[in-house]
Amino acid sequence: MKIAIEGCCHGELDAIYAEIARVEQQNGYNVDLLLVCGDFQAIRNHRDLACMAVPDKYKQLGGFAKYYTGQAKAPILTLVIGGNHEASNYLWELYHGGWLAPNIYYLGHAGCVQVNGLRIAGASGIFKPGDFHLGHYERPPYTHGTMRSIYHIREYNIRRLSLLSSPTIFLSHDWPQGIEHHGNTGDLIRRKPYFREDIRKGALGSPPMMGLLRTLKPQWWFSAHLHCRFEAVVVHEGDGGGQHQGAKGAEKTNPDEINIDEDEEPQADAGAAAEVKEAPKPAAAPINPDEIALDDEADEVEAPPPPPPPPTQTRFLALDKCLPRRKFLEIIDVDAPSSSYPPMLTFDPEWLAITRAFNTYMSLERRQGTYPDEGSARESVREALVWVREHILKGKEGEGLKVEEVQQFVTTAPGPTTDKPRAPPPYYPNPQTAAFCSMLQIENKVDQVAAGGSGPSS
Repeated sequence: MKIAIEGCCHGELDAIYAEIARVEQQNGYNVDLLLVCGDFQAIRNHRDLACMAVPDKYKQLGGFAKYYTGQAKAPILTLVIGGNHEASNYLWELYHGGWLAPNIYYLGHAGCVQVNGLRIAGASGIFKPGDFHLGHYERPPYTHGTMRSIYHIREYNIRRLSLLSSPTIFLSHDWPQGIEHHGNTGDLIRRKPYFREDIRKGALGSPPMMGLLRTLKPQWWFSAHLHCRFEAVVVHEGDGGGQHQGAKGAEKTNPDEINIDEDEEPQADAGAAAEVKEAPKPAAAPINPDEIALDDEADEVEAPPPPPPPPTQTRFLALDKCLPRRKFLEIIDVDAPSSSYPPMLTFDPEWLAITRAFNTYMSLERRQGTYPDEGSARESVREALVWVREHILKGKEGEGLKVEEVQQFVTTAPGPTTDKPRAPPPYYPNPQTAAFCSMLQIENKVDQVAAGGSGPSS
């Protein structure tokens, strides 16, 4: 399956799809799936801009609205996570994941789905140590502070993701902390000299993301946020274990980037837009050209013991934002269990079980309650998985449950109008979230954040 990966979108959907079409025509193939690593900016109308943490000069509608209203349709199944420049009200509306627009699916604040049986997981937002251990206390209309804290990733979601068995692909907006030491650090510093001090202090990237990388050991990990292309390979020697504790975040300085108080992020250098990579293939056994091979001795000579299996590894790739002459897009080949076309998006049974088992620990207050120990948590997930197989999959686990059988896209907010109001929007409960919670028979805590407990108002 050919998968396109995009760094930061920043509302440039038209340009991204156009670049994919150009690469398809140039190479004579079709891309099956697009993954976007955050700063997607699903802005439905001008009132959503009041919920996006950027300076006023960057508060532009962008290209998403026409996909939301149906004026345009995504030509490729697109999966996205959130970053730190989002219409956070809409992403909260779909906290557990859902269709942002036809053919564009949001993984949620944390989530895992399957595309043709390929497991793809992701975490939205960025790491800030002061908010990591808190509950989801933010309420609309957002203040200057909560407009930022709402996209700061919580320990609740890291703990849930850590209970997954290894997905093939993982998406994060932040880089995992220390990932630069698994690639060409010198070249990164040469291109991004303002990273030097953070790298020296060990403060570049997200500690929880590196903990997840070591725990989940996915084949691929894709990130964005720092607006530059960077490759690395993390070799997993034994059990790396999880790392769920907060640490000092990176203090980045880039005069050319969108600076919003505590959430600065750097920018990238020039380069070609799209590159094509093949998924890694097992290395062939070394051949000794001086050896004398005698076929008839095969049964007479005792074979040496087989070598130990090679350690697993995760290939990391960060990409730039969508701008001309930037390295913002990459296309890879990944083997998928099935070859349905168009690709089939299904729920991941294990993630459904984790969501059901952990929903009771989702705090809507500033204080986050105590979590169960890992053994108890995994036992609860095992029990929930039995329930999922019995009540949701109903003996059809091999086929999977299509997402569209439970969640269908609906326009909950109006599209853009000729006037440009900047007042905060009302809260819009999303039927997709209600349907997801109903399927799992869990409490819909997402819609409880509505101001005064009420639904949309005029």
